[in-house]
Amino acid sequence: MAITSVIRSLFVVLLVAVVPAVSSAASAPLIPAPPQIGASSYILIDPLSGSVLMENNSHERLPPASLTKMMTAYIVERELHEGRIAMTDMVPISVKAWQTKGSRTFVREGTQVSVADLLRGVIIQSGNDASVALAEFIAGSEEAFTDIMNQQAQLLGMKNTHFLNATGLPAPEHYSTAYDLALLAQAIINDYPENYPIYAEKHFTYNNIRQPNRNTLLWRDPSVDGLKTGHTEEAGYCLAASAKRDNTRFIGVVMGTSSPSARAQEIQKMLNYGFRYYESERLFSAGQQLLDSRVWGGEADQLALGVNEAVHVTIPRGSKGALETIVDVDTVIKAPVAAGDELGRVRVVLNGETVLSQPVLALESIPEGGFFKRLWDSVKLFFVNLLS
Repeated sequence: MAITSVIRSLFVVLLVAVVPAVSSAASAPLIPAPPQIGASSYILIDPLSGSVLMENNSHERLPPASLTKMMTAYIVERELHEGRIAMTDMVPISVKAWQTKGSRTFVREGTQVSVADLLRGVIIQSGNDASVALAEFIAGSEEAFTDIMNQQAQLLGMKNTHFLNATGLPAPEHYSTAYDLALLAQAIINDYPENYPIYAEKHFTYNNIRQPNRNTLLWRDPSVDGLKTGHTEEAGYCLAASAKRDNTRFIGVVMGTSSPSARAQEIQKMLNYGFRYYESERLFSAGQQLLDSRVWGGEADQLALGVNEAVHVTIPRGSKGALETIVDVDTVIKAPVAAGDELGRVRVVLNGETVLSQPVLALESIPEGGFFKRLWDSVKLFFVNLLS
């Protein structure tokens, strides 16, 4: 066995104690098969870990109907977050926006409406007129805005999505997938949490017309707090919904169900299954140090190693105590070291199976030491290797 392999084997660190010995068969939770879902395509994910709990045809390209408006809203929220627009900005309503058919916020041509009202019109009322008005305000035209939508989709990893408008009205080559829309819902929740409460609002009144949020789960399940419905003859009835119970959140997407009640019922079945049998656990915080490691030939002798982003895992409910976390780091680390260098891996094991494998990174930079420090460390390292 090579010296480095021997050294690596000596530096396997158990960070979480394992439950006292019991057979894996006795300790493993019993989880049934996921329920049957009446939809053309569906998926249920944990937005923190990215784990997929159940899915069918989730990468099939389908018309997304008004689930398209999640991207419209996401881009508006990005512009708000980066300070390029403000909720109080007044948006001129064009003839095109006013005449856009389908679901409406009932804005009037020639008037000006605040970004705040239009964003609620998009999210709560599914207003096509509000969507076009915001697209024109941000990009100059709806066509230019769809170019931004497609660029943003690629940045989010939505590889099977292509937009031709900001509304979701039927158009050739306007498509997405349940998986891609789940990624978009995840980004809405994680990237701009300051605006996410809008998705849970049950009513919005504009121009003296009060309209309800079409996501009926907001009334049925108090843990549901978003996101968006959609419907066209071509797409069927679609819904992207999210719910949070305790510290666990799941996102479900169904496409191509048969009715408004069916889309709500099928999502509810998915969410109930997820919360009944699974939970999300945060293992490490962003920037958390896992251990110190020896550095040779550097200005400092000890290097902090850890993770630069929060690490979550989705596990069977009640199995947290059986998690085993193992950090494997090569001990022969030589300066210079730059913050972010990958110097090992952390594995999380449950009942003998690896459920997560993550790089271990340098949390700080250590430059080379002076000539005599490097010389002295090389002598010490020689004898360490000799005795190994």
